[in-house]
Amino acid sequence: MNYGKIKWFDIADGPGVRVALFVSGCRNHCKNCFNPETWDFGYGEPFTKEVEDSILKGLEPDHIKGLTLLGGDPFEPENAKVLAPFVERVRANYPHKTIWCYTGYTFDELLTGKRIPVDTVLRIFRCLDILVDGRFVEELKDMSLLFRGSSNQRLILVQESLKKDEVVCWDGKTVYDI
Repeated sequence: MNYGKIKWFDIADGPGVRVALFVSGCRNHCKNCFNPETWDFGYGEPFTKEVEDSILKGLEPDHIKGLTLLGGDPFEPENAKVLAPFVERVRANYPHKTIWCYTGYTFDELLTGKRIPVDTVLRIFRCLDILVDGRFVEELKDMSLLFRGSSNQRLILVQESLKKDEVVCWDGKTVYDI
């Protein structure tokens, strides 16, 4: 897996100051994507153990609220198989920090196992606090939305959704420690 960039102090892709990992590779090719260079799986640099270690170090300070995965798409098969053990490592090292993930695929679509094995999806889901799902749709673009670009995209409370076996969305107003 390659990554396009790491933002060490991101304030746009989740609450608080976060470390954001932009993975490379996306097959969705959304019209007017804000990051089209990351569609190419070969874009950027290899995601190595040293890069993982540097992200873990970057998450260490108390003022860093968590990690955000985006791209590209973290749930492309090539990316998910690398990210599953990585997010498990992040969760083990920082159980009180939040992990957000953006994907062009829907929560339900990912759980079908048609794109990637369900066990890989669940390994990632078990570590996530919020999943922002759904493709960016230019015709539904709404700059007033919290942490997403188009109104079809949802802010999903992943752990609650897994417990209830149904999608539970965060309204963006209720206070959660996310």
